[in-house]
Amino acid sequence: MAKSDYYDLLGVQRSASPDDIKKAYRKLAMKYHPDQNPDDAAAEQKFKEVSEAYDVLSDGQKRAAYDQFGHAAFDQTGGPGPGGFEFSFGGGSFADVFDDLFGEFMGGQRRPRGAGARGTDLRYNLEISLEDAFKGRKAEVNVPSTVSCEGCRGTGARDAAEPTACGTCQGAGKVRAQQGFFTIERTCPTCQGAGYVIEDPCPTCRGSGRTAKTRTLNVDIPQGVEDGTRIRLSGEGEAGARGAPPGDLYIFISIQPHNLFQRDGLSLHCRVPIPMTTAALGGEVEVPTLDGRRSRVSIPAGTQTGTQFRLKGKGMPALRGRGVGDLYIQSTVETPRNLTSRQKDLLREFERGGSEKTNPESESFLSKVKDMWEDLTE
Repeated sequence: MAKSDYYDLLGVQRSASPDDIKKAYRKLAMKYHPDQNPDDAAAEQKFKEVSEAYDVLSDGQKRAAYDQFGHAAFDQTGGPGPGGFEFSFGGGSFADVFDDLFGEFMGGQRRPRGAGARGTDLRYNLEISLEDAFKGRKAEVNVPSTVSCEGCRGTGARDAAEPTACGTCQGAGKVRAQQGFFTIERTCPTCQGAGYVIEDPCPTCRGSGRTAKTRTLNVDIPQGVEDGTRIRLSGEGEAGARGAPPGDLYIFISIQPHNLFQRDGLSLHCRVPIPMTTAALGGEVEVPTLDGRRSRVSIPAGTQTGTQFRLKGKGMPALRGRGVGDLYIQSTVETPRNLTSRQKDLLREFERGGSEKTNPESESFLSKVKDMWEDLTE
């Protein structure tokens, strides 16, 4: 009986991409898997066929040979299975493919046999001032973590003795079980996939290879760092299990609110109150800058609340030295309070001598209000 075309079995075009082939196979494999269809010989046979098709079409060299010669490309191998195709869950690349496709579906993750689990990544929240973000600094942080046990040097065994190969899986980390037509590999229940067991655990870490410890680390905070910036310290996370690589430490930066400046990217904004007389007559005001210095700003006569002045190059430095922002001064004209009798008399005299030119905005507003009232009374 002629074998079915591999592309037809997976329901894809001959020009299908590797991702399309993988998606098609995964859908069919889940549909016809023996666990989903117990005692169904037809489903078992279909599962075998689509898996055979995927093994060929997912491999670039095999696919090229199949596209050129069809099934005949594999009939000459003389290997086991129909047409020379070796089909087994027990080893080879297909077991890796199946693990990759269904690892999370079966509730597990792939990892090398005999390898311990990589250490957990850690997060540390560090709050700094705006001045620190402006200048940069070195910060000292205390991080509760786990480190490699000194008593066993991370092996988990007393006196750093070598672990013993697991007797259940003979060090393979996996055991095989026959299920109908297939041979299924599962993680060894005795060693949990490690491939070895510890017969005499270290009394300090009780066989885990790790102990709890608070470490003090120095962190370089660069100039221009922004709120929410993440700094990664490679290998400074928790120690890995039984000699496995450690995780990483991530420092998350938050910047405290400042009582004078507000930051917007590289720009700084500062609200500065200006005496009414200075705003009216003109003059100068002294304003602070984040570097601890002072700058003088010229205030032209007639300055109103909300007028903005720009001090170039007085803002935040860019991260990695890519320029400097500006400082924006927003004026707020201050109305005088607690006046003396003499000051009040002078202001009344000033008011009597006022004109449309003296208070143009007020006169314009009153004119618009007057026009509105006249329109309403007509």
